[in-house]
Amino acid sequence: MFAEENGLKGDPRLQHISQSIRVIPHFPKNGIMFQDITTLLLDHKAFKDTVDIFVDRYRDMHISVVAGIEARGFVFGSAVALGIGAKFVPLRKPRKLPGEVFFEKYSLEYGTDLFRNACRRCPAW
Repeated sequence: MFAEENGLKGDPRLQHISQSIRVIPHFPKNGIMFQDITTLLLDHKAFKDTVDIFVDRYRDMHISVVAGIEARGFVFGSAVALGIGAKFVPLRKPRKLPGEVFFEKYSLEYGTDLFRNACRRCPAW
């Protein structure tokens, strides 16, 4: 669906990216197909192609800030922010930041979690 909606259908980069991600069945619990990106990050071309696809998609949207949830979000979000000329804001899991924080609950395939940001350190958006 993503490929068709974004003009990427048939793009050979997508097959290489997909093949570069190791799938671990039943992790962290039964029924979950964990997508391990470690193998993608070890493949320079697959990693670059992944970032390039996102940069191409968002380059002309005048985005000033990209936020990424740890840990994958730090890896991809910071690279995309750099590629589009935006600031990057890391969003942390609970109890990782001192002082006053802003937080938001989000859903996962296997439950919910919170992300936090030390809002006093971030520019207004």
